[in-house]
Amino acid sequence: MLKGITNLGQWLTWNEKKQAMEIGEGGTLIFEADQIAEYSNSVYSGNEWIDAQGRFVSPGFVDSHTHPAFAATREMEFEQRGQGKTYQEIAAAGGGIRSSVTALRQIDEDKLTELIRHRFDQILASGTTTLEAKSGYGLTLESELKSLRAITKAAQGHSIDVHRTFLGAHEVPDEFRDGREHYIQILVDEMIPAVANAKLAEFCDVFCEEGVYTIAETRKIARAAQSYGLKIKLHADEFVSTGGAQLAVEIEALSADHLMAVSDAGIRALAESEVVATLLPGTTFFLGQSQWAPARKLMEAGVTVALASDFNPGSNMAFSMPFIMTLGIIYLHLTPLEVWQAVSINGAKALGLQSSVGALRPGFRADCVIWNCNNYRQVPYFYGINQVHTVIKSGARVSNQEE
Repeated sequence: MLKGITNLGQWLTWNEKKQAMEIGEGGTLIFEADQIAEYSNSVYSGNEWIDAQGRFVSPGFVDSHTHPAFAATREMEFEQRGQGKTYQEIAAAGGGIRSSVTALRQIDEDKLTELIRHRFDQILASGTTTLEAKSGYGLTLESELKSLRAITKAAQGHSIDVHRTFLGAHEVPDEFRDGREHYIQILVDEMIPAVANAKLAEFCDVFCEEGVYTIAETRKIARAAQSYGLKIKLHADEFVSTGGAQLAVEIEALSADHLMAVSDAGIRALAESEVVATLLPGTTFFLGQSQWAPARKLMEAGVTVALASDFNPGSNMAFSMPFIMTLGIIYLHLTPLEVWQAVSINGAKALGLQSSVGALRPGFRADCVIWNCNNYRQVPYFYGINQVHTVIKSGARVSNQEE
């Protein structure tokens, strides 16, 4: 086990006392087992220490919204969007989530596990050390359980920390288009109990959106999940303001995600709650849309704002958190310090993990990234390349780009 990281250059972390991001220079992070024990101004040498050689050091990213359990990519839809088709038009023609459902139902569980594990490898190498991972492309009891088992098996023995979310309410499957009430009862009476009893998920998510699940339907599904001990996250107010943000507050969800179309009333409700607004600018970018989530308005109202990748085969085929930070600065008008807070401690809060990950603080897990750059501004500034030098997870070196 490593003793720590020494000869730091610039470093950055959340300061709980000051309730602000803190920037430091030099010194050593000392580990004890899998946690950070203390910071020292001294510099050490020896094989038990990682020498950062004056490089910038940050917490590992916390990506609190991803969809890695898919069986096939959808590059043909990407081409169609480039030719003017909208996401909604493609979905209505049988593409979108419904296309992923067809592929997921057909794939073998072992093959799906292999695909997911490879994605975890790539995500970890890009600096993400804690990840939320959703099901949602099966939409039958058997296929949703298969997805969650595959996520579970892919995470076993892997260095990345994976927190699983059941998203059986991602869409209404084709076979229930004329009987959606029946599918919702299956979710409530069969799927949620099976997922909870098998301990395959910590969270339950619902796509609360016009044309998908209504406010009343989302409330019913979420309340059922809560009765089985699952915590709630919501896709809310992505394309149309339906009151999803207010519902997230009402049902005490951990986060309301997307929020491109959130109303002023929704912002006020979030500001009076502990619900994290998780914004996903990669999706807006990849879909070629112009309506960006009102990050500044949310922050000025006092809402905790996280940024996440929304990695998925249809609306954002990217898991690079530095690129998400770049988008946050350009299109959400956040500062570099604000995006760092959004992808570290605020991402942790969106998963209820803010007391253990997302900061370089004593008692926190020793999840750190050493970067091939000099300061925190350079990570989102150099976009389109992986600047990770070394990833340390729970006090162990798990990825080194120079090896």
